[in-house]
Amino acid sequence: MDMSDSNEYMFKDANRRHANRKIWICGAVAIIIGFVIGILIGRYATCPEEKDAPKQDGTFLPGVSDSIIKDGDPKISEEIINGIRADNIREYLRDLSENPHLAGTPADWEQADKLRKFWTDNGLDEVFISEYDVLLSYPNTTDEDNMNQIQIVDNSTGDIIYKSPLYEDILDESENKSNVVPPFNAYSKPGTVESDQLIYVNYGRVEDYTHLDSLKINVSGKIVIARYGKIFRGDKANLAYMHGAIGIILYSDPADYAMGQTDSSQVYPHDWWLPASGAQRGTIFLRSGDPLTPGYPATETAYRLGEDEPEAGLPKIITHPVGYGIAEKILQQMTGDNVTSEWEGDVPNVTYRYGGQLSNSTWKVKMRISTANKRVNTYNVIGIIRGAIEPDRYVLLGNHRDAWVFGSIDPSSGTAVMKEVSRVMGQLVKSNKWRPRRSIIFCSWGAEEYGLVGSVEWVEQYVKNLAERSLAYLNVDLALQGNFSLRALSTPLLYDVIFSATKKVPNPDSTEIHKTVYDKWKASFPKDSSDPNSVPRVGGVGSGSDYAPMVKMVGLPSCDVRYTFDPNKYQLSSYPLYHSKYETFKAVDEIMDRGFKHHQATGQVWAEMARALADTMVIPLDVVNFAMELLSLVNTLDDDYGTMLRNHSITFDDLKTVTDNLKTEAMAFKSRLTKVNKYNPLEVRHINDQLILFERSFLDPQGLPGRPYARHVLFAESLVNTYAGSSFPGLVDSLFEIEKDPDQKGRWNIVKKHFSVILFTIESATSTLREVTKFMPVFNKGSS
Repeated sequence: MDMSDSNEYMFKDANRRHANRKIWICGAVAIIIGFVIGILIGRYATCPEEKDAPKQDGTFLPGVSDSIIKDGDPKISEEIINGIRADNIREYLRDLSENPHLAGTPADWEQADKLRKFWTDNGLDEVFISEYDVLLSYPNTTDEDNMNQIQIVDNSTGDIIYKSPLYEDILDESENKSNVVPPFNAYSKPGTVESDQLIYVNYGRVEDYTHLDSLKINVSGKIVIARYGKIFRGDKANLAYMHGAIGIILYSDPADYAMGQTDSSQVYPHDWWLPASGAQRGTIFLRSGDPLTPGYPATETAYRLGEDEPEAGLPKIITHPVGYGIAEKILQQMTGDNVTSEWEGDVPNVTYRYGGQLSNSTWKVKMRISTANKRVNTYNVIGIIRGAIEPDRYVLLGNHRDAWVFGSIDPSSGTAVMKEVSRVMGQLVKSNKWRPRRSIIFCSWGAEEYGLVGSVEWVEQYVKNLAERSLAYLNVDLALQGNFSLRALSTPLLYDVIFSATKKVPNPDSTEIHKTVYDKWKASFPKDSSDPNSVPRVGGVGSGSDYAPMVKMVGLPSCDVRYTFDPNKYQLSSYPLYHSKYETFKAVDEIMDRGFKHHQATGQVWAEMARALADTMVIPLDVVNFAMELLSLVNTLDDDYGTMLRNHSITFDDLKTVTDNLKTEAMAFKSRLTKVNKYNPLEVRHINDQLILFERSFLDPQGLPGRPYARHVLFAESLVNTYAGSSFPGLVDSLFEIEKDPDQKGRWNIVKKHFSVILFTIESATSTLREVTKFMPVFNKGSS
């Protein structure tokens, strides 16, 4: 065959291939057309009850199924609630609390990786670990001669009269583990201080120092001793430093942690009361997140401050926690006048005195603290169930994973419940029985105990995504601190979500007359005890857990739920074993929640809240609840500070006016929700976008006065008690003890400026609720 023959053959072959390709394409097109026609015939011939979706011009769009507009399958709600098993939670907790798992240690990574594998195996669509390089703090555990200790020494001879034990006593064999960290306060200034005077400062609050001032008792240059409770321990340390103290000893008084029960047969391991050797570990860092990277995530490329730079905000006072057994030895050596009855505690064999020189004039109190800061890695584990229809809308569930020691209550009771909730939801997705409308994201935070480190770093890294796409954050720091009733902290938009969920969950105390968790909660903690139709009381959020950065930095509706003890029966600062090594599986399994029914109920409520937010077509956030709560907060502010503000030419009634306007607009918006055409996805989307935007609109990008990273003008922690929530925090903190400030003009200018910011912010939030083409108010003046 010559070249010409070859070319002819090739040309003919190409024609044949072209013709065959045309035949194949035509056949394929015919098949596709037939397939599409079949679908359309089948769809509309066999499903006449399904409606078409209206276009924006009022005509109809074919193809939107009724299933798309439903608020989830009620059977799925029941299946999730009924699927959560108490025995699973018990086994998870046994494993989680078997060994200490302090943040930044190998155990931290081991638990993170184990949880990653669990979520992957149980059907979550994506699971990943976020790692951060952060500054944490640890006590010396290798050199006994330099470990943290409190001593009483004879200054004349150098003899040690008393020295505190380095570790808590082993009271049950389950505690006998080599990696139990001794009691310490994270980020304490290291060093040794001694003083021949010791002053008792009660709870170490502002009012306690005011009382000492009235008695002409000065703590400057001295060591002080304060009992835990009432306010955050970091505020106790900071106030001691501000008053000139050189060291502070913190102890757990039996009045606050044992109800006076101090006999060894009445406390752990026989009951839930704190034993004499139990000491409360905890951070004294007043800020949140990694100290060296404020405002930005602690990633590999982050710029880091020096530890001694003021912006890092690290504590400046030597601090150490002890149990009441050690406190007994110290308080017995105190002199001075007897304290008032309000200052008395229940440490046995002690007469409470204000203090001064010790009982022997040559004795001194010595604090030897070798706690040191160290850069380490900590880990967040994130597990995602992708939404079927709106995958770019997120419902977040969070719990921290790290513990000071075994952490069977804080946080592992919550971690165990989260594992069970994720298992049930993941298995439903894996079996193709259910997929939520919106994405559900499970968040297991690292290093929360050091100051919400893991959650803050994650929010700092992904704040833009979260601000645009998130609906709500649902936190369970710990599943229970008692077995009496549910308690909830929340921003107002989520009130109805919590109420609805608790009405679906059976009361775990099945012998009681209250049938549901809601019924028991309402009877135990009514918002208005004089009203038989009152809803349950919901507390405000402070900065006690990982909801704080979600509220302060993202403007995300957030809540925290758990079971708690009866406050009328137990007047406690917290559950008795808090942050001691006695938070063991034994304490929960044999004492606090036999059968794990209260853990189960917490999980059922948590899961149902998440399902409702993820599945309900129009997001169930109630703006009227928010407006009504804001009106109540304004009235409280008026009672507390209204006269003072008016006396300084601040028109307080302007605040009431803008709040009334918000209420009016909120009611009009809620009325429009009943008319939403659920067959129009664009209409649903813009209504939901308004709901999502509403809480965000209370953020001030410049932050609160003196607190640039706290941006929510309505909700943040109090500056004098980081645990507690404060309404109008920037205003209230600016007004705190304002009469004592020598710069009255400057201080009042701060107040006046922030008051104007509050007015603007509420007006701005009001505008987000108006119809999308009417977000600006109408002014008659000057209109044509």
